[in-house]
Order: sequence, then structure tokens, then C-alpha cells
Amino acid sequence: MDESLPAQNCWFLTGPTACGKTDVGMRLAERLGAEIVSLDSMAIYRGMDIGTAKPTAEQQQLVPHHLIDLVEPHEEFSLATYVEAAEVMVREIEARRRRVLFVGGTPLYLKALLRGIFAGPPADWQFRHEVEAELATVGQQALYDRLRSVDPLSASKLHPNDTRRLIRALEVYRATGQPISHLQMQFDEGLPAEGCRVFVLNRARAELHERIAKRVDWMLAAGFEAEVAGLLERPEPMSRTASQAVGYREMIDLVSGRSDRPTTIEKMRTRTRRFAKRQMTWFRSLCECRFVDLEGDGDIDAISARIQQLGSTVQPEA
Repeated sequence: MDESLPAQNCWFLTGPTACGKTDVGMRLAERLGAEIVSLDSMAIYRGMDIGTAKPTAEQQQLVPHHLIDLVEPHEEFSLATYVEAAEVMVREIEARRRRVLFVGGTPLYLKALLRGIFAGPPADWQFRHEVEAELATVGQQALYDRLRSVDPLSASKLHPNDTRRLIRALEVYRATGQPISHLQMQFDEGLPAEGCRVFVLNRARAELHERIAKRVDWMLAAGFEAEVAGLLERPEPMSRTASQAVGYREMIDLVSGRSDRPTTIEKMRTRTRRFAKRQMTWFRSLCECRFVDLEGDGDIDAISARIQQLGSTVQPEA
């Protein structure tokens, strides 16, 4: 894909995990007369409901939701596939003379919708297996240092433990002889900030961490352990992407007997906090984003009205 969506005709509501996107998104959609399109890379998996905090059946009845429950957990789902599906959905919703509201917290999806994507060369599974075998011998830091030597810009944007993206960056360099960061730059000319309605819900770090802790407690009380146990009992193993999702990886260790409950809870909270930090780093790197500060539970109606008013000042391009 080398063209971005007509994002000036769409609304985007995003933010870190547990910031309150679902509730605000529901009210904003009602105000706008919009249908919600999921902007969540894990909500596409059927049966992964509690760990992804999917909108409830009642919420989905009140406001139409799309791009949820698209594939089984054992199936892979690419960024390009998501963008193609989103393009189709935008056209269908606009044909019904409804507005489009993207809601979710996957920054890569947001960037791809706004600016297009760099597909890159196809996966080289032999190379990936070789690197994974090497990783077991030399360790994670050596892999990170290897990327830093050939593509320091990409390395600076990745966490040293982000194995999947580290391997992909090395794979692209091996296939093309060019850093993936250089190849991606051709897609970095996005729409002007004033032509988009992209809103990021923002909370103070301490408050967000408290909400994350409560989210983890809610997941456990809602039956997250049983959900993961059911997924592991299926005949087809979960895909690497699904099994590495925040929360699921830790719960898989508990269900499989590799961890105890207190350790699992702490790991879920810690990893979710780190993920939220990475989300905010991504959002701050996108000039299209407008931040909306929240505190406490707040007045959802007032918050959505404020966002609607902010969006009404944006003048879409002709």
C-alpha cells in the first residue's frame, strides 16, 4: 500500500491501555452518529475476549463495531491485511452515510492508516530460524547490538527484548542491503496535522498505573485464567503473535505450570505498564495526534463533547 486512507474524513480515538478508550469511544460514536472500527491488533482474534478487554455484546449492540473477531488465535494476521480490511470498512460505512470512528491502542495500525505502510520483502523463515537458534546461544543483547551496527535508527526505536521486530529489521537488511528505517522513510510524509481528527487520551502516569493494576485484577476476576486454558486446549496451537500478547504470555506460563499466581500478576502489571509507555512514545512521534488530558473517572459525556468540539474545528481537505 502506498497511499494512506482519506483520514481527514475519519475520527480516531486512541491512547494507552486502560486509559478509558472504550467508554469515551462509545459516547463519542453516539454523538457523531458513527460506527466504530477497532484499532486493536489483538481484538481480531476470536476467543481472546477478556485479555483484550473487547467491547461487550451489549456495547456492540448499541454501536456497530467492526474488525473484531476476524480470525482464530492460531492464524496469523498481517498489518497489510488489516489496512486492506479497514479501507473496505471505511467505504462501506461512508456509503451508509455514517461517520467512521477508529477506537483502539495499536500505534502501528494508526500510523499505517494515516501514512501508508512499507510491506518490505517476504518473510525468510530459514533466516528467522537461524537467528532464533543464534539467540539461544549469544543472548538478546548480542542480537540488539547486531541491529545497532547496521541500523542504529531502528535500534533506537526498539526495546532490546522486542525479538520479533529486531529479527524483522535484520531480515529486511539482509534481503535489501538497506536499513528498514531508511526504506520506511518514503512513507513518513503523512497528512498535515490540521487535516486529521486523531485524539489521544492521556492520563498522569501514576493514575494510569493504578488503572492498569485494576484492569489486571478485573481480568482475573472475569475468568482470564479459564479463557487462556481453553485456548491452550484447542487442537491448533496459538500463533506466535497471539501467544505473545500482553497478558496472554504471562497467563500461559501460569496455566502451563511455569509460574505461580503472584508472580504472574506482577508480570502482567509490569509488562502492561511498559507497553503503555511504548504506546505513548509512538503517539508522541505522530504529529497528527492531539492529546486530551483525563483525570479520574470524569464525565464521559463532557469528555466526548469536548473531543467532538475539538474535532469540529478541523477543516478537512478538499
